[in-house]
Amino acid sequence: MSSNSFGKLFTVTTFGESHGPAIGGVVDGCPPGLPLEPAMFLHDLERRATGRSRHTSQRHEADEVEILSGVYEGRTTGTPIALLIRNTDARSKDYAAIAQTFRPGHADYTYWHKYGIRDPRGGGRASARETTVRVAAGVIAKAWLARRHGVRVRGYLAQLGELVPKGFDWEAVEQNPFFWPHAAQVPELERYMDALRKSGDSVGARVNVVAEGVPPGWGEPVYGKLDAELAAALMSINAVKGVEIGDGFAAVGQRGSEHRDELQMDGFTSNHAGGILGGISTGQPILASAAFKPTSSILIPGRSVDMEGHAVDVVTKGRHDPCVGIRATPIVEAMVALVLMDQALRHRAQCADVGDMAPRIA
Repeated sequence: MSSNSFGKLFTVTTFGESHGPAIGGVVDGCPPGLPLEPAMFLHDLERRATGRSRHTSQRHEADEVEILSGVYEGRTTGTPIALLIRNTDARSKDYAAIAQTFRPGHADYTYWHKYGIRDPRGGGRASARETTVRVAAGVIAKAWLARRHGVRVRGYLAQLGELVPKGFDWEAVEQNPFFWPHAAQVPELERYMDALRKSGDSVGARVNVVAEGVPPGWGEPVYGKLDAELAAALMSINAVKGVEIGDGFAAVGQRGSEHRDELQMDGFTSNHAGGILGGISTGQPILASAAFKPTSSILIPGRSVDMEGHAVDVVTKGRHDPCVGIRATPIVEAMVALVLMDQALRHRAQCADVGDMAPRIA
C-alpha cells in the first residue's frame, strides 16, 4: 500500500490498523538536539482520545508512546524517530456481523475494488485510529516550531451540526470535551449530543486552526504552496470533506476592495487570505478550517449490498463517535504543525542566506 508518507525534509510515515496489535510511525528529518520524551505525548494524545466523555466512542486505549529510536538521553539525534503505540482495547467481534457487507459511507467498497482484500475490523487502515500517530508526530513538530520560531498552533470546534459559537474565548477551549470556545454554551451542546445519540444518528462538524508566530517567507511556489500543502494535509484526515484557507468560499461573495489585505507598517488591515499570499506566509496568523462529514457508522439501517451482490440493510453496532469532529481539533492542529515544520526546514535549506528583509510589517 503506497502513499503512507508525507513531507519532504520533515517526513512522517505511519503504519498499522484499527484492530491490529499496534499502530506507529517513523518521523525522519527532525533536527538534532530537540528535547523529547514519552511524557511529552500525553497531553495531545489524551485530547484526541476516545472515551473522554459520553459523546465520543467508548473505546479506551492507553495510547502510551514507545520511542524506539532517534532519541538519546532525552534529545533527538537527527536520525529517524520510530514511535509505537500498542492497541489495548480492540473488539474485533463487533464487526463480525458486517464483515461480508459494504457499509454505506465507508471505504469498504473502495478498498475491496482497489486491493481485492480488506480488513473489516473497525475499518482497518481507514480507521480514525490511524490519526493517533499523526498527533504524536505533531507533538514533535509543535515542540520544534515553538522552540525554534515561537510558533503556536491551536484549534477549536467552530461548528457542531447547525450550532455555532455565540462567543469566543481561547481559555474555554481546553476546559470542555468539545473544544468549544464559549463555555456558557457547553450545556446546549451536551443536550444536543444526548438527543443525537438517542436517535441513533450522527452529525458533521467544522474545526478551525490558527498558527501564530509564523514568519513571512514560508512556502514554495508554484507546486509547493503553503496553502496547497495545508489543504492536502487536512484533506488527508479521515472524514474531512472540505478545507478553507482564510475566508475560503466566503471570498466568492466579496469585492476585491474588501477581500484584499491592505498593508501598513503597523500591520495588515485584515487577514481574509489567511496569512498566505502567492503560496507564501505573510507573517500574519495562518487560518485554516476543515469540514468533517457525519459519522457513517450509525444505528439507523442503511441500504447496501453484500460480497455476493445481494441487497442488505446495514446497522453498524459497536463503539462509534456520533460526531468525529468533537475530538478532531488535536488532529487538525497536528497536520498544520507538520506542514509548517516541513516548510520551515525547506525554507532554511534554500533561503537561509537571504536573511531578514526590510520593510517588515508588524
